[in-house]
Amino acid sequence: MAAPTPPTRKFLGRPSLPERTFVADALRTETVGGVLLLVAAVVALIWANTPLGASYEAVSDFHIGPAALGLDLSLQHWAADGLLAIFFFVAGIELKRELVAGELRDPKAAALPVIAAVCGMAAPALVYALVNATGGGSMDGWAVPTATDIAFALAVLAVIGTSLPSAIRAFLLTLAVVDDLFAILIIAIFFTDDLNFAALGGAVVGLGVFWLLLRKRVRGWYVYIPLALVIWGLMYNSGIHATIAGVAMGLMLRCHHEKGEEHSPGEHIEHLVRPISAGLAVPLFALFSAGVSVSANSLHDVFSRPEPLGVVLGLVVGKTIGIFGGTWLAARFTKAELNDDLAWPDVFAVAALAGIGFTVSLLIGELAFAENATLMGEVKAAVLMGSLIAAVFAGALLKLRVRKYQALYEEEERDEDLDGIPDIYEQDNPDYHLRMAAIYEAKAAEHRRKAELAGASRSDGDSPA
Repeated sequence: MAAPTPPTRKFLGRPSLPERTFVADALRTETVGGVLLLVAAVVALIWANTPLGASYEAVSDFHIGPAALGLDLSLQHWAADGLLAIFFFVAGIELKRELVAGELRDPKAAALPVIAAVCGMAAPALVYALVNATGGGSMDGWAVPTATDIAFALAVLAVIGTSLPSAIRAFLLTLAVVDDLFAILIIAIFFTDDLNFAALGGAVVGLGVFWLLLRKRVRGWYVYIPLALVIWGLMYNSGIHATIAGVAMGLMLRCHHEKGEEHSPGEHIEHLVRPISAGLAVPLFALFSAGVSVSANSLHDVFSRPEPLGVVLGLVVGKTIGIFGGTWLAARFTKAELNDDLAWPDVFAVAALAGIGFTVSLLIGELAFAENATLMGEVKAAVLMGSLIAAVFAGALLKLRVRKYQALYEEEERDEDLDGIPDIYEQDNPDYHLRMAAIYEAKAAEHRRKAELAGASRSDGDSPA
């Protein structure tokens, strides 16, 4: 007898119910944060390009903080190094959760999004390098177009009114998590100043204490928040970008469930901190980083100078080709079949959407061209322009399939038995079918009663007066 053929693994298949619930909750918060991010970016652009532009520079450059601790920083600096540490703390928790309970826990399932993310970072870097090699530009900004901004991408979806199926939403979130991981590594490896080993040693000791307290199940925000601030300050003074401290602490949190737990500590803390990250930290960073000069000359420079042009093409062309090409090749060589409800143009549209590289791209642009204020402004303008072009392009592609997405989304959300679990996840549950049978029987009885009443009424109407 021939051996049974193993089931074909599906790419972009429907996630499990717990994963779907987590993704929906996370993306709901990120969507609100993305809208605030858009508002902050628009406010920054208007503020910087009106007669009040001088006040924007003055506020951004206003210094505050204890100089004795090496923390007399401008507000823009506090936003980039301080507030974004909260963003990367959440990114660290997301990564830990994906590794122990999400899409990345299974190496076979993780292969596709990881390969897609790697190709989606390598291709933009290659595009940037090619443009600047032929145009004689600086290679310092090669990492600028490699990042994807999930909040900005979700805000675009909210604006155009597209509800993506859960499979695409889960893929987009996993892609962003892996993307954040590599962005963290790029910042840590390529943008580290001269190391202060004493401060770095202190930060490592602080992280060890943080880990030990977690292992001992010590509770209380009044213990962890002061310790986190000390670790952050030491990491900043060590020469390593301070956001790395946030990532390290996020990765230390336990994200697997133990007996009797509805949520792990990591999920609980993420639920508390994510709104602060998405609704406050990232929009404030955008407010102090997106205020670049916009004029005919500056726009001409974006498309004529090799550094900003490399960023624009990296985001729009490199990201799309890299993610789509990496996904297609990975699916082909792993023999994973695409979900029957979706098509490869859907993957192409998501790849184009990933070309929105706002927050981390702006941060890397500031780090890469810290010594050249003019070029930094041009690169920031290129990030804004490239993200805008990618958003419009992806929005147009997604609109072509919006009816299909809406039908899939409504099917996934349907809950006719009102038990809080979408019906599509209960097809193998006998109790569900018994509940539905009872519901339909009650409806049939009600319609029979109405039919009898209608028949009686018609008979009375046909009787002679």
